[in-house]
Amino acid sequence: MKVLDFLLRRTLAALATLFVVIAAVFFATRLSGNAMDYMLPPNVDLETRQLMVQRFGLDQPLLVQFVRFLQGVVSGDWGIGLYERRSVVEIYAERIPNTLQLFAYALGLSVLLGLPLGVVAALQRKSAIGSSIMTLAFVGYATPNFVLAILMILLFSFTLHWLPSSGSMTPLHFLMPSIVLAAPMLAEIIRFARNAMLDVLGQDYLRTARAKGLPERLVIGKHALRNAAIPVVTVIGLQVAGMVARVVLVETVFSTKGVGDLIVFATIGRDYPVLQFGVILIATLVVVTSLIVDLLYSAIDPRVKAAAS
Repeated sequence: MKVLDFLLRRTLAALATLFVVIAAVFFATRLSGNAMDYMLPPNVDLETRQLMVQRFGLDQPLLVQFVRFLQGVVSGDWGIGLYERRSVVEIYAERIPNTLQLFAYALGLSVLLGLPLGVVAALQRKSAIGSSIMTLAFVGYATPNFVLAILMILLFSFTLHWLPSSGSMTPLHFLMPSIVLAAPMLAEIIRFARNAMLDVLGQDYLRTARAKGLPERLVIGKHALRNAAIPVVTVIGLQVAGMVARVVLVETVFSTKGVGDLIVFATIGRDYPVLQFGVILIATLVVVTSLIVDLLYSAIDPRVKAAAS
């Protein structure tokens, strides 16, 4: 019951956060500019302009528009795009697979490489291998996404002609975007995994495990790594949230036709329904990720479960 109470509290907090995001996005998009100024040509007559404003319900007071928007959210009606004149859900349904594919590649690359490299950097901290891994981590952390993206396009597309510079037709089209998107997260996982492992390597329970004759791989894999996992899970959760935001820039640079560049074009053109859905979708992913991380804590470390109880 105590675990269910904890889950209920976190879920209610997540829903409250999403409501604040929905309200902020709605009013911010309206205050950013009139969509008709971007949709219609400058010499359009006043009657046509008024008809367009009425067609999309923009002639109503903001509070009335907000209430109608909330009703649509509850009923699953997110409106229609101002430019494409079709359902916002349908527009995003065409783009989400590309974004999920890019996100999955980047996340897998970050976790599958970052965790073992961080452990090796801790175990080989006094060797050239450990120093090389940490140098790679600091370079990846310090290099901005757009700089790394441009450098990779210049090198692998325009100079070596190995990889396509844009598009989403084949897995090769996702290789460079995945590396660019994964670079900051990979660097953070390496740094935190190394520091966390260094904190536990000198603990008494590891010396006891070795004294019992346990093999070193079991000492490191079962005892050390599990106790070092809490800060690593934390940074993975935070970086996943950051990755959701970075995907907008990466998809725009590589033109992968995903959610990211759709949000950018909706922002430029003040396409309110499309922009609102995109930002709320990103906020939902961030909130859900935070909730999952909280639940993972208790699964990894029983002490966290006891503290929550």
